[in-house]
Amino acid sequence: MRFFGGKKTESQTEPAANVTDSGEAPVEERKLGLLERMKQAVSRTRTSLSDKMEGLAALTRSVDERDLEELESALLTSDLGVQTTTAILDALRERARRQAIEGGSELRALLKEQLVAILRAPQGAPAAPQMPPRVTFLVGVNGTGKTTSSGKLAAWSRAQGRSVLLCAADTFRAAAIEQLEVWAGRSGVEMVKTRQGGDPAAVLYDAVAMAKARGIEDLYVDTAGRLHTKTGLMDELDKMRRTAARLVPGAPHEVLLTMDATTGQNGLQQARQFTQAAGVTGIVLTKLDGTAKGGIAVAIARELNLPVRFVGVGEQMNDLLEFDAEAFVDSLVA
Repeated sequence: MRFFGGKKTESQTEPAANVTDSGEAPVEERKLGLLERMKQAVSRTRTSLSDKMEGLAALTRSVDERDLEELESALLTSDLGVQTTTAILDALRERARRQAIEGGSELRALLKEQLVAILRAPQGAPAAPQMPPRVTFLVGVNGTGKTTSSGKLAAWSRAQGRSVLLCAADTFRAAAIEQLEVWAGRSGVEMVKTRQGGDPAAVLYDAVAMAKARGIEDLYVDTAGRLHTKTGLMDELDKMRRTAARLVPGAPHEVLLTMDATTGQNGLQQARQFTQAAGVTGIVLTKLDGTAKGGIAVAIARELNLPVRFVGVGEQMNDLLEFDAEAFVDSLVA
């Protein structure tokens, strides 16, 4: 395919089947639906946490130090991590010193306040582009659901009534391009691709050029899975960032790191190192429905100072939910 001035590249667009956009439900109905789906997603974590907090929830007397130690154990089991759990318990102890915590009901309410505050602290709107497209990079290690999340995000944008283009810039992993093609078809969007082993920055160039020419609003770029220690791949990602910035002011406007919730604190440590090298602005937390370690979302917000933007709660197209701190906490702490 040729773009502007006869520039010939290896990349090409791949048409996809059209899908019909459904009308949006009323706000209250959408909120209720989100809460129910979030409850299903964190059911394993909620069950684990509830089992350990059962005695605390039934308290009718003032909460003492022994009760707080039981809560500490419950939070650690849910994978909030030592630092985050300690911060929460310190705040509760300070409150108890100033004013007694009367029973399990008040303790639960105060805990929910703490969790929501932590989750909201790093929230900030993604950079708004001066002109379309809004360019979003998906980064992370292989196996975290990066390519799948790219396709689901395309469907999410379409549901918002926005025009979308996918860019298959993961030319390193075998079958990554084919996998994204499948998701493009399911989402009803086009994608720009090149051959396996091709130059990711070149295919990104073509994708941005097409998005600008067609007035596409959202461009999602699936990048190669990499570790922060892989210097060559990190240099490649930096080259892609420079290419995007040269073509669209401020791009990439968001860099989303996909994290597998089932890895818990191990994944957090990897993400901490990765964010320093890749300019990450937010997290897509995948496979939340398959773990009892859902508390990792709270640790991410506090320890990485990054907002959780989306959570993956299943394998279907609509199983990527925009993260809502209150719905998450209400689902987690019954």
